[in-house]
Amino acid sequence: MRRKYTQEDLDFLKKFGEHLLELREKAGLSQAALETDAKMSKNQIGRIERGEISTSITNLNLIAKALDIQLKDLFDFS
Repeated sequence: MRRKYTQEDLDFLKKFGEHLLELREKAGLSQAALETDAKMSKNQIGRIERGEISTSITNLNLIAKALDIQLKDLFDFS
């Protein structure tokens, strides 16, 4: 059974997504480029950036590699 997100979860997903968007733009990558490099769909990347979905640690590692950053940098936001 899937757990329902709390408001705190939703707030975290939103902040994480905004941070991911900033990192992607800073790297000069479009969603399409990140799609290719991270082997994820553009739709999935967009939904993560909008805070609509969470994703696996494996996907986060692929995103970090595509952005040429360390995995921990994805979580360096407040």
